[in-house]
Amino acid sequence: MKQKAMKSQSLARANRQRRLSLLVFMGPFMIAFFVFTILPVIVSLVISLTNFNMLEFPQFVGLDNYAKLFLNDGVFATAVQNTFILALITGPIGYFLCFAFAWLINEIPPKPRAFLTLLFYAPALSGGFGAVWSLLFSNDSYGYFNAWLQEFGIITEPIRWTVDTDYMFAVCVIIILWQSLGTTFLTFIAGLQTVNKSLYEAGAVDGIRNRWQELYFITLPEMRGQLMFGAVMSISGTFGIDGVITAVFGMPTQEYKLHTIMHHLHDYANVRYEMGYACAIATILFIISVIANKLIQFVLNRIGK
Repeated sequence: MKQKAMKSQSLARANRQRRLSLLVFMGPFMIAFFVFTILPVIVSLVISLTNFNMLEFPQFVGLDNYAKLFLNDGVFATAVQNTFILALITGPIGYFLCFAFAWLINEIPPKPRAFLTLLFYAPALSGGFGAVWSLLFSNDSYGYFNAWLQEFGIITEPIRWTVDTDYMFAVCVIIILWQSLGTTFLTFIAGLQTVNKSLYEAGAVDGIRNRWQELYFITLPEMRGQLMFGAVMSISGTFGIDGVITAVFGMPTQEYKLHTIMHHLHDYANVRYEMGYACAIATILFIISVIANKLIQFVLNRIGK
């Protein structure tokens, strides 16, 4: 009995030491995550229930900001519509392009693969390249696209890419898709490199006969974690797009054609300083992002099942 009690005490001591080690290693991250992620969300939710102009003490107004947002703010409705349209177009297409390019590049030898990986990761390093896009799609004859089109006789007058509402949306989609070939693409490349090659041999024995079957039954299930992370990054990127649009098209855009939820948020937070209303917009955007992430998680969890 004495030995059994000593053994039990030894196991309890080992468990305490293990928990202490985990606390020491995870403690700094958990503190930083709470301070810089969870706490700001809570504070934003509280401020969204107030009228706060950053000069006077916040005045509690309840759900008035949300009522105004959904019932009296036509620009917000336009921003939600534009955000969802851009997300539904550029999100899936960008996600598919990232995986398709990663899958193709993964099949080539290591040295050219490393160069192409860096090339496709360049959008994430460029910080948006707003000045480059502005030069390419300049509204006068000095813009590269206008100059090329005029040189080949396709047009006679320069196209006002960033002002004409007939062209603004298409230009924006091109820019967003180019930007999407960044972190998500790199994540997929890393995921493809970690797939156990012996699984393909086992799959061939079990009846897999072509690369498409390998992709569906082996590659995608083995990359579920990377696919999930890539989906989260794509959603965050599409719902949070605003910087490059502002750099190229200005703010507000012509007829609010490319006005997104993030633009509306920046308008009230950084221009008007109506922080209560801005926090209400941020809360709605947060809820939309969470719901979208859950839907993507639901879909991806069924891959390979």
